Amino acid sequence: MKNLLTDIAGVRVGHADDDELASGVTAVIFDQPAVAAIDVRGGGPGTREGALLDLANTVERVDAFALSGGSAFGLDAGGGVQAWLAEQGRGLVVRGAVIPIVPGAILFDLLNGGDKAWGRFSPYRDLGYAAASHAGGDFALGSVGAGLGATTANFKGGLGSASAITQGGVKVAAIAAVNAVGSVTVGDGPWFWAAPFEIGNEYGGRGFPASFSQDMLRLRAKGGAAVNASENTTIAVLVTDAALTKPQAKRLAMIAQTGFARAIYPVHAPTDGDVVFAAATGEKPIDPLAGLTELGMIAANVMARAIARGVYEAAALPFAGALPAWKDRFG
Repeated sequence: MKNLLTDIAGVRVGHADDDELASGVTAVIFDQPAVAAIDVRGGGPGTREGALLDLANTVERVDAFALSGGSAFGLDAGGGVQAWLAEQGRGLVVRGAVIPIVPGAILFDLLNGGDKAWGRFSPYRDLGYAAASHAGGDFALGSVGAGLGATTANFKGGLGSASAITQGGVKVAAIAAVNAVGSVTVGDGPWFWAAPFEIGNEYGGRGFPASFSQDMLRLRAKGGAAVNASENTTIAVLVTDAALTKPQAKRLAMIAQTGFARAIYPVHAPTDGDVVFAAATGEKPIDPLAGLTELGMIAANVMARAIARGVYEAAALPFAGALPAWKDRFG
């Protein structure tokens, strides 16, 4: 176990980003189509093929996910991932046509100091293609891919990942691009809200403060008391090697959103676009009640850890007035 999404067999991850743009894309590629569902809790989401994953709709499996910066412009990233998959002959076969199925989600990073004057067409389709072509078993965390331009209320955001295994041997892992309106730390200190779920010192081993003050619990949000209306969103992919139906994958995504609440304060705000995709590669059968309950419990913990790791591993952007990274202050 590498504590990465790619601990799930048959899953690969790739990044592509641009330092001048201060934005990027992360592609999650499945070697075989995976059963998938979506859960949306934020008030301002941006998604591609989200309706396809509704339980009332026909298609059950996906070939990849695209996570991107760029707000609505970043939805083009899914087209780049789709183009790469098409070159590999991957996709849903409809008579003679092959259509790669690539849901995606975006976060807002358009005002982080990077050069967004890209002309007629945004760079996100090309970044999506590059991210897919770079996908492999090892990948970087922090200020990379979809997390390059991400921020939180008080520290630089980023891309994190974590994994775990149930007592029955079922694996579950998450990847998250953390660009929340709220904070991932308790107050402005070194403690992560996700501290109880930390394994080893994966995000610094600082635990919780000895006591909580009212100042630690006050609102910390982008824009202060006004709460900026657009510069937010945490987007994530959760994958398990369990055999799940589409409704079970939906339930897993819903339970995994609990991990957002364990790691971000406040969360699921009107100005967030929080989205979780859940996917199952289908290798291991589980009990539909007790097994799914245990898997969801572990999945929520894994999601919280991935979010904390995204901020812990981030590096500050090299622009005047940029937010500090956690390690700049406490590392």
